[in-house]
Amino acid sequence: MSLIQQLVKKDFLKKEDVARIEYKMKTSGKKEEEAILEMRFVSEDILFNLKSDNLKIPLKEIDPEEISLKILELIPEEAARYYKIIPLLKRGDGVLEIGMVYPEDLKAKEALNFLSRQGKFNYEVFLIKLSTLDEFLKQYKTLREEVDRALEELEAEIVVKKDKSVSEIELERIVEDAPISRVVAVILRHAVEGMASDVHIEPQREKLRIRFRLDGVLHSSLSLPLKTHLAIVARLKILSLLKIDEIRLPQDGRFSAKINGKLIDFRVSTFPTSLGEKVVLRVLDPREGLKSLQKLGLEEANLKVIQRGVKKPYGMILVTGPTGSGKTTTLYAILNTLNKEGVNVVTLEDPVEYNVAGINQSQVKTEIGYTFASGLRHILRQDPDVIMVGEIRDEESADLAINAALTGHIVLSTLHTSTAEGVIPRLMDLGISPFLIPSSLSLVVAQRLVRVLCPYCKEKIVPDEKLKKIIIKEIKDLPSYADHEKNNFSIYRPKGCKKCNFKGYTGRIAIFKVLEMTSAFSDIILKIPTEEAILEESQRQGLLSMKQEGVLKALDGITSMEEVLRTTK
Repeated sequence: MSLIQQLVKKDFLKKEDVARIEYKMKTSGKKEEEAILEMRFVSEDILFNLKSDNLKIPLKEIDPEEISLKILELIPEEAARYYKIIPLLKRGDGVLEIGMVYPEDLKAKEALNFLSRQGKFNYEVFLIKLSTLDEFLKQYKTLREEVDRALEELEAEIVVKKDKSVSEIELERIVEDAPISRVVAVILRHAVEGMASDVHIEPQREKLRIRFRLDGVLHSSLSLPLKTHLAIVARLKILSLLKIDEIRLPQDGRFSAKINGKLIDFRVSTFPTSLGEKVVLRVLDPREGLKSLQKLGLEEANLKVIQRGVKKPYGMILVTGPTGSGKTTTLYAILNTLNKEGVNVVTLEDPVEYNVAGINQSQVKTEIGYTFASGLRHILRQDPDVIMVGEIRDEESADLAINAALTGHIVLSTLHTSTAEGVIPRLMDLGISPFLIPSSLSLVVAQRLVRVLCPYCKEKIVPDEKLKKIIIKEIKDLPSYADHEKNNFSIYRPKGCKKCNFKGYTGRIAIFKVLEMTSAFSDIILKIPTEEAILEESQRQGLLSMKQEGVLKALDGITSMEEVLRTTK
């Protein structure tokens, strides 16, 4: 009896469903298992447990990370993909456990018999699911295996003794050789494929540690022999046009590489440590980093305020938050809105993160005296309509930015404060007179990043009384509160699955607080410009706080309450 017939017998399928599955198989050439799963009639677990009972072959569940790469070499990748067979485990009795998606396939059986004769191994067949096969196939190209292969070729190339240094000429020859280039290329590719935001290359006492930052958290990726450190760092320096013989001072650079058909930018920073140079690479995917305002995740009320502020013919828009809170992404989103054919947009950045068509972008170089302040003075001679300054750091740059906003320019910049309300006192600390602020400042956007729940495994729960009180306190004065009858809230929590590497989260999104300059704020700035007074007025106006926006995202299942509370504490 076929799987389809058994599913009909067990009431998982209706007769009309059978016709649809058969049509799918006929037109696409897919096997019945693939067609059933693609059309989502039953879960993969139900389907393959049924198949296991049908064939009298046990279904095997095993974590791909437990598999030795040496065992994978017993069956070539091409054969594994074509026949959907995979080596699982070599038992103590010498028998190799083989996983097969289609044990009933005669051609796959013949191929397996041939491979067993070639490899001289005995085997026992187990049934595996299609998803298990996909996870195992990824292991053929794991970071560890690819790097190991390149390192084997590299062994004869690099010999770095503790008391010996390599000449610059010799080092250049080494890093241009194929093995070390491939090691670096593999690290970069896996960072991009794993959606890492940063790569940390760190010399330790006995090894070279490679870590990826995923969703804001650093994870160890692999360890390499310490003797590869000099060559890897030198290779990255050459790509970034940095001085490879300068190891005493920090250096900054960048390069681009095409990875999986996408052009990715890498921002490189070197830093001397007691154990050698540490290198951090920021991974910049223009298609991910350059977002529209609508895709930033702003709640509707905040989005309308920013859209209104962007339409003003002049004025300053400041984005504030700690390092790594997504300020630059928000600035670029606003720039994209303003970037039009009839508008002259000029930026001054440190460094230029994304190259945007139609915008004149310049990078400051403090070592030659080209600072934000000096650059701003020159920008004003370039007849700009819109000016973006990467950061207001000192009295001079603050004064120039304020004057540019007062003289008919739109000025975008960032300021390091912990809250939106703290921007006004901070500007005054930088020497700006209070009476200049209301007429020059249009908007203040404060933000933080929270992790996004994995859509495949997030779990719906009813909050406990403590969380319920927090939710009610934050949203009771909001219009959306009426949507939750009798306080019947549902929130979501992370669970973890293969899609998110069992983390429960995938990606990050910002939560915001937006202040728009009003007559009420103007009066406060001129009379009592304290953070407490500005906060009190923003609450009186009913402006969304970051915590409130986070709670709304938690109720929508975008993030968890734990993330919101952690970020806004």
